[in-house]
Amino acid sequence: MASTKQKRGIVLTEEQQRIRRTRSIALALVLAGFAILFYLVTIVKLGPGVLNRPL
Repeated sequence: MASTKQKRGIVLTEEQQRIRRTRSIALALVLAGFAILFYLVTIVKLGPGVLNRPL
C-alpha cells in the first residue's frame, strides 16, 4: 500500500533558491528584451506607415 514516508526530492538551500530566483528573473528580462527588439526591428523594416492602418 502507500507508504507514510514522503519523498522530498532535492532540497535547495536558501542561497541556492536565491540564485535560482535571480537567474530566472534575468532570463525573463532577456527574453522580454528580445521580444521588444524583434518588435522594433519589424516596425522599422515595415516602415512607419504600418501603424496608420485604415479602420
